[in-house]
Amino acid sequence: MDVLVFLVPVALGLGLIGLAAFFWSLNNRQYEDLEGASLRVLSDDDLPDA
Repeated sequence: MDVLVFLVPVALGLGLIGLAAFFWSLNNRQYEDLEGASLRVLSDDDLPDA
């Protein structure tokens, strides 16, 4: 049971770090262009000209 004194704060800290990273990504507009990423998959820009 003594290990819970260590593991509970570590788990809460990791959760807060993940939440902070999510809010950082929202503030830096990482989720603005959702359609552009799906259309870029379909483009053949990396094929050599024949």
